[in-house]
Amino acid sequence: MEAVVASAPGKVLLTGGYLILERPNAGLVLSTNSRFFAIVKPLYHQLKPDSWAWGWTDVKLTSPQLSRESIYKLSLKNLSLEYVSSRQNFSDSKNPFVEQAVQYCVAAARATVDKNKKDSLEKLLLQGLDITILGSNDFYSYRNQIEARGLPLTPEALAALPPFASITFNAEESNGENCKPEVAKTGLGSSAAMTTAVVAALLHYLRVVDLSSVLEDHQHEKYTADLDLVHVIAQTAHCIAQGKVGSGFDVSSAVYGSQRYVRFSPEVLSSAQVAVKGTPLQEVVLEILKGTWDHERTKFSLPPLMTLLLGEPGTGGSSTPSMVGAVKKWQKADPQKSLETWRKLTEANSALETQLSTLSKLAEQHWDEYESLIKSCSILKSEKWIQQAAKPNQEAIIKALLGARDAMLRIRYHMHQMGEAAGVPIEPESQTSLLDATMNMEGVLLAGVPGAGGFDAVFAVTLGDSGSHVASSWSSFNVLALLVREDPHGVSLESADPRTKEITSSISSVHIE
Repeated sequence: MEAVVASAPGKVLLTGGYLILERPNAGLVLSTNSRFFAIVKPLYHQLKPDSWAWGWTDVKLTSPQLSRESIYKLSLKNLSLEYVSSRQNFSDSKNPFVEQAVQYCVAAARATVDKNKKDSLEKLLLQGLDITILGSNDFYSYRNQIEARGLPLTPEALAALPPFASITFNAEESNGENCKPEVAKTGLGSSAAMTTAVVAALLHYLRVVDLSSVLEDHQHEKYTADLDLVHVIAQTAHCIAQGKVGSGFDVSSAVYGSQRYVRFSPEVLSSAQVAVKGTPLQEVVLEILKGTWDHERTKFSLPPLMTLLLGEPGTGGSSTPSMVGAVKKWQKADPQKSLETWRKLTEANSALETQLSTLSKLAEQHWDEYESLIKSCSILKSEKWIQQAAKPNQEAIIKALLGARDAMLRIRYHMHQMGEAAGVPIEPESQTSLLDATMNMEGVLLAGVPGAGGFDAVFAVTLGDSGSHVASSWSSFNVLALLVREDPHGVSLESADPRTKEITSSISSVHIE
């Protein structure tokens, strides 16, 4: 069996922070060109003659960027995974996301296998699983390294790093010798992308799904059903590993790419949460696969000639769970005010979505006018855009551009209010002045804090070629513009180990001025 390589993208949540946790609120999520890769191959090529009598098989997990290698035993009877040993500096190098992915994928394979293919599945399992995970640099923060080398905070400095560079840990607290070192991240949803890549690679390797048809035909029904299976198993493994049922937008975009997303009802995973207490996994998986997955996803991506930019202000990541907790507490404490704020946010979110969809339609219907307007607006501040419109079609395009800006300002206003009321920094002062300055730059359509907000990141959506000018202005604000761009594609099978590709995708796809 050849090695199977699968990859899944990171995400940026443009709108729907907090609201996306509750049905029927929607969020707009963009998948990115930063991808997590999983490589699965057999540990042993030759099977020992007595292997059929074995009750266990071996699983090896390697994470080269963290210089970690862990060995597990997988029980072929009840599919439990036992940690055996590891080679690296940290005693605790377990990866709950990959561990759950392995158990649920093997359970899914066992639960869905045809009678006549049972033997070949067991043989694959007895050969052991050798799993390697790699995340593109964009998932991790290299700001400190760039500053330590005395390099300027520019995308060029990031592009000069070797692909899949080794990852540094945040400095440990001076008082806590035994605290676990934290990896500094950029907030692109690395755990969801990693889980999805591992699930896709394993399910394809165990022949539960066939993801190779992605190359020929996206709309193929069998392929869609296979993607849905990857989605359900990845959501389940991710939730169990996290110990809570989140909204799932990060896994959904890792599987299907950019979209408008409404979450699934959390009850669909209650059997999995019980399983932690000992129901056989194969039964649980069948129940989950039969469950009512009522999430909604509709096609959505940025209109043509628009670029997503992400910046890292470098004030250290804020912890999403604690911010979500504070907002939930405020909702309980002040139901009237919070419902009102959420209603206004819902309206503003949907207005932004409408304007962006309108722009995509206008681009399709009146391409030449659209193209020339975007070009001329890309070198002007927004207050001068209206002067560019002479004909009705042009006016409609400008109206939609300004409508999108207006909706974004309302979203920011209500998100900021919510943060103030809940006592958490959703759009802290430092971010507000940076975002205001960004929205005043030539060619900038939108600027905001992605997802749950905080200090981690800022995003901008820019017109035409104005992105490089925004990136250099950001570095004067001490903000590092990342190499991340929107890429609407979800999970995919790769032809080779990404480390052997001569040029990495992030460098080749980013146009550096």
